[in-house]
Amino acid sequence: MAIKRWTEAETKRALYLYFQLPFGQLHSGNTEIIALARMFGRTPSSIAMKLANFASLDPKITNSGRKGLVGATALDRQVWADFNGDWTRLIADAENFVPSELGEDNTLKEERRDFIYEPFSGEATTVAAIIEQRVGQNFFRRAVLANYDNKCCVTGIADPRLLNASHIVPWSVDKKNRHNPENGLCLSATFDRAFDRGLMAVDKSGRARFSDGLLKSESAETRSFFRPYEGTVLLEASRFNPNSEFLQWHHENCFLGYHGNV
Repeated sequence: MAIKRWTEAETKRALYLYFQLPFGQLHSGNTEIIALARMFGRTPSSIAMKLANFASLDPKITNSGRKGLVGATALDRQVWADFNGDWTRLIADAENFVPSELGEDNTLKEERRDFIYEPFSGEATTVAAIIEQRVGQNFFRRAVLANYDNKCCVTGIADPRLLNASHIVPWSVDKKNRHNPENGLCLSATFDRAFDRGLMAVDKSGRARFSDGLLKSESAETRSFFRPYEGTVLLEASRFNPNSEFLQWHHENCFLGYHGNV
């Protein structure tokens, strides 16, 4: 049987999924891996192996003592480098990917229509509906949550329904890094709002710092809520450390004040 070579478009779509799954979910039983395999006309095992090959290129994974597979190709390395150089463009390419079975009317042939992979709802859809989505609408959230194993990096809260992917440098300020997971923190809703409003920052040592407006609030409930987390070391990211330059920008341009030194 001839080996079915991976195309660049398929590789981009696979890496797109890789960044959205925690390391522990890179296995052939994962429903999203199964869906992508059906879309590509491959086996779930082959998709899982491709994602594990990407893990071998991931410095945070390998430096932690975890290992991927050793079969990463030159194309894998090229696409990996491209993603890290231009997140938005590569995400757009991945989200606009359509399988070869696409017909002229922008729908799949009848026997493959239920195989189209939509990563966020898990439901069958048309390729046109995927293309119409705003580029990266959910990628950033899923990539940032996966980066912290679906836990708030300050409190450890682990229910995704209570978690947000917070931009360090706001979406409107830095177009280039809108989708870069290094520009994100996984925070529970209250801490996300505090970070967004400049009531929380992260110092050079990776500790959460809160403004005097919270730590010295007239409200005893407010003080007692935030004070236990003052100086808390952020949870270790599994793939992307938050970029120190982005954190410094947030401190200088957003943070409303702290009684100590950052």
